[in-house]
Amino acid sequence: MMQRLIQFIKTFSLWELVSGLKLTGRYLFSRKITVQYPEEKTPTSPRFRGIHALRRYPNGEERCIACKLCEAVCPALAITIEAEPRFDGSRRTTLYEIDLFKCVYCGFCEESCPVDSIVLTRFHDYHMEHRGENILTKEKLLAIGDRYETEIAADRATDARYR
Repeated sequence: MMQRLIQFIKTFSLWELVSGLKLTGRYLFSRKITVQYPEEKTPTSPRFRGIHALRRYPNGEERCIACKLCEAVCPALAITIEAEPRFDGSRRTTLYEIDLFKCVYCGFCEESCPVDSIVLTRFHDYHMEHRGENILTKEKLLAIGDRYETEIAADRATDARYR
């Protein structure tokens, strides 16, 4: 009986509203922690997975040997590879595409690559404005790899210490 009376009083005195306003008031005058994004960057985890990149050897030749392990291991079926033999007998890709809308950024593709060709970088500042930009072609992937090779190599060296 006493419990019902207390509940009745709390209902008509708007106790939940008052306790919610008290919580809001506590944080109203505290220091704000808003980050001004383009100018300020928040720290990212060393295990963060950003946009993909294809790497090259120091002599300029692409690393991918068209083994198709990344395509086979991709749980989202986001990777498409076509390959053919070259004049010297080695295999290289003629088509390498990643659909970013399908990709779940799991990192299986880079873990399965025997020559460390496909990597997920730590760069997350990319966007798409037009239809079809979500498909990363071989040329785009190689350009990303060429642009960020020094950072990728430094990250890979750091990752090797923890393996």
